[in-house]
Amino acid sequence: MNENTVTTYTATAKILHWLMALLLFAMLGLGFYMSDLPLSPQKLQLYSWHKWAGVSAFILLVIRLAWRITHQPPALPPHMPKIHQWAAHLGHGALYVLMLVIPLSGWLMSSAKGFQTVWFGVLPIPDLIEKNKELGAVLVEVHELLNIILIVVLVAHIAAAVKHHLLDKDGTLLRMLPSKSPSSTHE
Repeated sequence: MNENTVTTYTATAKILHWLMALLLFAMLGLGFYMSDLPLSPQKLQLYSWHKWAGVSAFILLVIRLAWRITHQPPALPPHMPKIHQWAAHLGHGALYVLMLVIPLSGWLMSSAKGFQTVWFGVLPIPDLIEKNKELGAVLVEVHELLNIILIVVLVAHIAAAVKHHLLDKDGTLLRMLPSKSPSSTHE
């Protein structure tokens, strides 16, 4: 194997991946839970937390994209059929696009509904559009649909990782798990 061949993701890429995964699952759970609550101070607090997490996820995505652009990921397994390689690239691309457009749709929705986002209660995020009740209602539907699509893509992503680990036994999943062997990473 070539000395410069990347066999696992960098520690930074792994940290960014798992932080984003935790944040996404927390936001999805919180989003579904809070959406059916009656209007109350608790619901407003949960919405604030959800929006803070969304802004944080957006910032984390920018960092993650910068890291991804400047650091080569490991190659896909050589035995993987071309159609599966194409599907893997399409799935990863879909995840990145969704991680970008979902927070933007939430930001637009909050702006249209007249609820400014104040990150962690201290940093006001400017509204992207003026208050518009009808557009706000449409953006609620868009935000929910995008999140359902995200769930489908995440399930496919997780299923593919498990398939690679349990059926193919090709080490694909292990490349993103914490490793004690720093010699196999490319920082």
